[in-house]
Amino acid sequence: MLPIVLTFAVFGLLGVVLLFVNALLGPKRTNPAKETPFECGSPPLQKDIGPFPIKFSLIAFLFLLFDVEAAFFFPLALIVKEAKGPALAALVVFTAVIAAGFAYAWRKGAFEWE
Repeated sequence: MLPIVLTFAVFGLLGVVLLFVNALLGPKRTNPAKETPFECGSPPLQKDIGPFPIKFSLIAFLFLLFDVEAAFFFPLALIVKEAKGPALAALVVFTAVIAAGFAYAWRKGAFEWE
């Protein structure tokens, strides 16, 4: 229990010290250019910004989906030798679902950028 309390105390004190150092050494004068709102590199409330195409969102979503699922493969690959019976069957079903989703997205042309 003592190491946990000591860790919180040290890092809490470090946070407070860094805040005070920032207040002492940080810039005192504001810059009008830095005070203006920033919206993705465009001037605020600009009317000529068009929406992103749906392909961009679809590719981003598919990347996140398959990236997160790929993160689950690493721990499963480490225990595949010890996995027996239901655990191995779950691994096969998980792989089949990912493969079916990938094949469906490919067949629908989700990976083709125009």
